Amino acid sequence: MDIFDQLENLEIRYDEINAMLSDPEITKDSKKLTELSKEEGDLRETVQVYREYKKILADLEGTEEVLADSSDAELTELAELEKEELLESKENSEEELRILLIPKDENDGKNIIMEIRGAAGGDEAQLFAGDLFHMYQKYADKQGWQTEVLESHSTGIGGYKEIILSISGKEVYGKLKYESGAHRVQRVPETESQGRVHTSTSTVLVMPEVEDVEIDINQSDIRVDIYRASGAGGQHVNMTDSAVRLTHEPTGIVVAMQDERSQLKNREKAMKILRSRVFEFYEQQAQAEVDAERKSTIGTGDRSERIRTYNFPQGRVTDHRINLTVHKLEQVLNGELDEIIESLRLQDQAQKLEQL
Repeated sequence: MDIFDQLENLEIRYDEINAMLSDPEITKDSKKLTELSKEEGDLRETVQVYREYKKILADLEGTEEVLADSSDAELTELAELEKEELLESKENSEEELRILLIPKDENDGKNIIMEIRGAAGGDEAQLFAGDLFHMYQKYADKQGWQTEVLESHSTGIGGYKEIILSISGKEVYGKLKYESGAHRVQRVPETESQGRVHTSTSTVLVMPEVEDVEIDINQSDIRVDIYRASGAGGQHVNMTDSAVRLTHEPTGIVVAMQDERSQLKNREKAMKILRSRVFEFYEQQAQAEVDAERKSTIGTGDRSERIRTYNFPQGRVTDHRINLTVHKLEQVLNGELDEIIESLRLQDQAQKLEQL
């Protein structure tokens, strides 16, 4: 099926949906109504552009007829100018339609769970994990998003062995999904007396936040362990069985939570993380057969894959997947990520267009 057959079928489906949305029986079914309204919204822009495109083709055909039949020099000149404009509009519309037909990632509109961990480099890696956390927090603030720390294990020197947060707002996953991978930092640690540049890494994992209805997790597959919390947090920590550990036995995924005083709140937070990890696990399995394609676009999203270097001596940030270097290290760490994220998105889009 070529691109125009696809567009014709989409237009037919769009008209069918609009007819159904005016059916009194459909309006009584709130679930069906919501599904159809979403599908109508997803198709609307593509169908509108396609209808404009068909009008351009009809106008172009009319102009060709004028040029074929006219013996009037002035009318011919006007028709030639109109034809030139219509051909440019036709080309622009075709490009827009190709972009609109790129398969959409259904997760793009979702909130996310982000996990940041210090990896290779000891204290310096954990300090850099803290820098990355603050970078994403500032970026989220600039986007008008909300952030919540779900779990953290700080080092006491401003860094994190691990920090897990949720970020909620508009199109969060769509913008931050390219951030999964190993982030490398090159700088002189404060403890380095010889002034030597050290290289350390921290890893980032971005997962779409999922609801119960999006993934069927059988509660009987989850082993729940309740135990007494330990560590800093006050006397209540060692006296209350508030810590929760959830184990999803089919995948072996374990989430432990003890940040809250309340066992219920710890369980809710742990379940939120568990759902996203299990969803990510099965998503990765389902995508195994197209790994080659994913690697040829913007990478696999695997945390072992080095995606970006932050070089302090030269004040630069380099994204290795698209060979992009910006000499704006301070601004990037201050949450100014738009240039990098938009470049990644455009590159991904261009490669998907080639495949289309």
